[in-house]
Amino acid sequence: MARIVLTSWGSYGDLFPTLALAASLKALGHTPVVASCPYYRELVEGEGFAFHGVRPDVDPGRTDIIERVMDPNRGSEVVIKELLVPAVRDAYADLEQAAEGADVIVSHPVTFAAPMLAERLRLPWISTTLAPLSFFSVTDFPVLPNLPGLTQQLRRLGPWTSRVLMRVARRMTGPWTAPVTSFRAELGLPPAADPLYEGQFSPYGTLALFSRVLAEPQPDWPVRTQITGFPFFNRAIPMPDELSRFLDAGEPPIAFTLGTSAVGAAGGFYEESVKAVIALGRRAVLLVGLNAENRPRDLPASVIAVEAAPHDALFPRSAAVVHQGGIGTTGQALRAGRPTLIVPHAHDQPDNAFRTARTGCARVCYPRQYKAARVAAELRTLLEQPSYADRANAIARIVQSEGGADAAAQAIGKLLYVGRTS
Repeated sequence: MARIVLTSWGSYGDLFPTLALAASLKALGHTPVVASCPYYRELVEGEGFAFHGVRPDVDPGRTDIIERVMDPNRGSEVVIKELLVPAVRDAYADLEQAAEGADVIVSHPVTFAAPMLAERLRLPWISTTLAPLSFFSVTDFPVLPNLPGLTQQLRRLGPWTSRVLMRVARRMTGPWTAPVTSFRAELGLPPAADPLYEGQFSPYGTLALFSRVLAEPQPDWPVRTQITGFPFFNRAIPMPDELSRFLDAGEPPIAFTLGTSAVGAAGGFYEESVKAVIALGRRAVLLVGLNAENRPRDLPASVIAVEAAPHDALFPRSAAVVHQGGIGTTGQALRAGRPTLIVPHAHDQPDNAFRTARTGCARVCYPRQYKAARVAAELRTLLEQPSYADRANAIARIVQSEGGADAAAQAIGKLLYVGRTS
């Protein structure tokens, strides 16, 4: 049995897959150690897992930062260049403490210190991806957040356009991670590939923690990559009593959520949502987060607003789901088998939205288009055309059958054995 350090950084959509994996590893007899943002200490330890805080921290209440992070044009640059890279030395120092006595390290796509520490300590390490975008495959090129329409058109022209886009992307993002390359040299490590691209993947193996309904393996994916399915973790968020009573009191509502990041840059999302459901004559649940300004005033009796609710309990009891396209929320919506309207903001969300819509169970409406009349029309289509519900049910059966957390935990055991014997 192994002591396995699981690294993570970001929102609950990043943390919850880590906790799901930790639970499955623990059930197999391993000792998981969660190494993530100090903000999550109480939650992780409350779930019974060992925890080590790793900088930089997150503060979901800082709407000024969240608004910049969720900007489709510069959000990724803010995260990498301003938040993560300047803290890579601190992250390395924190993770070094977490890795004492470890047998293996499991990295997250942006925990840049993890591969360097594993290499320096000569520890096996396994990389993970949460969404298909991380692979930047030229044969299945992702929809870029700053150019969603253009990249959707260009990807139809074939791999040659994808290669051009990749060259442009590398030229733009190369300076962002240059300090990581410098730090590698300080540690006495040999040069490595760009940590945003090939450098994030381990030679021991990579776990793609999403469903095959979103992407299939491509020729240019890293060797030893395994698609496991979504690792779902559902225990951390309780169901509010008032929401339970609301759900019991009438027909299934439409659920509206912006996850735990985009909710900090909601704009007029909730006000337009209320207008749309009133026009449709439908009940609705609004998950408005911690920001009091997100809660619309004078809600009709057919609409309830709560801070948060467990997606695994709410979504299956909904008529449709409207969400931001974060990979965690996307997975829960797919598992619930409900038609979905996706409102992607930044990062992997436009690509997740494109892939989900491609399955036939969802439609997409970008934030700048999110007005009550448009939302009502999109929801009417989702609710009245049977093909969306049929496809959603079919996809739900696939997602439910994958057992992502257990599959990933078993894969870690096998990859660790291969690493020790190779």
